[in-house]
Amino acid sequence: MRILVVEDYAPLRVAVAEALREDGHSVDASPHGAEGLHLARVHDYDVLVLDLMLPGIDGLEILRRVRAEERPCRVLLVTARDAVPDRVAGLDGGADDYLTKPFAMDELLARVRALMRRRYDQSQPVVTLGHLQVDTARHAVTVDGEAVTFTAREYALLEYLLLRAGQVVTRTEIWEHLYDGQSEATSNVVDVYVGYLRKKIERDGRPRLLTTRRGEGYVLEHPAP
Repeated sequence: MRILVVEDYAPLRVAVAEALREDGHSVDASPHGAEGLHLARVHDYDVLVLDLMLPGIDGLEILRRVRAEERPCRVLLVTARDAVPDRVAGLDGGADDYLTKPFAMDELLARVRALMRRRYDQSQPVVTLGHLQVDTARHAVTVDGEAVTFTAREYALLEYLLLRAGQVVTRTEIWEHLYDGQSEATSNVVDVYVGYLRKKIERDGRPRLLTTRRGEGYVLEHPAP
């Protein structure tokens, strides 16, 4: 999924962004409130990891404006301000979760994954579609009970399509969610990775799960009876 990290302390910002990328996410990062707000407005992020104390525009103001514009992203506030009134202000302001510094990186990753599932109305970490089963917490995939290995980019695409199962997902949406501002990708990269997925989840004559809708995009859905 695509995530925005807005944190002014450079060592923490870099560490969080690297951990999220290693967990398979596409990440943009900013040290400034105004830039963070601009990025949140122009890109379709799944989760915002947002510090409260930022130069320029603080985290609560960014949160207020994002919610006023009804953007669907989930927001995880990360801050050293752990007083009850601060947590209440953040949650009442529209945050979905709150994490106090210092924190364990594994906890941040787990909270982000939980927010991802909420973003796409998926309550359980294990998602099953026909002969395909994906454990989104462990990034483990089985096809008819057999473990199948995916690269990080292949898995990211599969998870995104699975969380939006039954919906047509455009190439632009895939591009937006799988590639951050640092990515170098060619125009046909989405089609290439869709081909990789098909070879792994529909091999050996298994029913088709991933369909191309010409001129629209792709849809992952239950096989026809």
